Amino acid sequence: MLAITLLSLALATVAFALPNEKRSCDVSKAKMSLPSTLISPTATPSFIAVAIGTQNYTCGASGTYTNTGAVAELFDMSCLYNTPLYSKIPDDAYTLWKLAPSFLKAQTVISLLSYTSTPVVLGQHYYVPNPITGTGASPKWDFTSQGAYKGDADAFVVAAKSAGTTAPVGSRDVDWVLLTSIQGSLASEVYRIDTRGGQPPASCTPGSAPIAVKYAAMYWLFGGSVKK
Repeated sequence: MLAITLLSLALATVAFALPNEKRSCDVSKAKMSLPSTLISPTATPSFIAVAIGTQNYTCGASGTYTNTGAVAELFDMSCLYNTPLYSKIPDDAYTLWKLAPSFLKAQTVISLLSYTSTPVVLGQHYYVPNPITGTGASPKWDFTSQGAYKGDADAFVVAAKSAGTTAPVGSRDVDWVLLTSIQGSLASEVYRIDTRGGQPPASCTPGSAPIAVKYAAMYWLFGGSVKK
């Protein structure tokens, strides 16, 4: 009950769209604001998405958490680029996601943002075994099973981290990262920026259960042969 009350209060604070606001969904000329520690993309942007989900951790023998991957839903925010609302998306999405009761699905939470009353689902983000080595875990962005690209077997990318930097906003936010494709046609480069949340506690008791920490982030996908 408390979570629902807090969620209602949060709804009063998130951004509201202007009724007649003009929006362009073409992001081919969109530009990110990046710290100097992340190099600029080499391809044209194809998708801009907000993700809400969890960063997942296990407790190691040393009493610290180790990241075991993430699970998130991806929603298209391309049409809000270059509008006054764009900069508000990470905070608004994270505020609602953090306070949402566990029975609310990600799509419902995103639809509570007044400017995404009909959220466009792009796909999912999760981890799979490395397709080259067959070991470890690699991040995947998968548009093949839902939304406009459902049934397109090429609409995915598995990537490897090329660079990362501490989130400039605060220590509670997961790093900003650049990843490059190792398999799939969805993108050649993926950037995770404007992160909110997702960091685990500083320590844990060895043998304790795995944890899932809510987070939100903007994912920019560049290149690839799967286009809007």
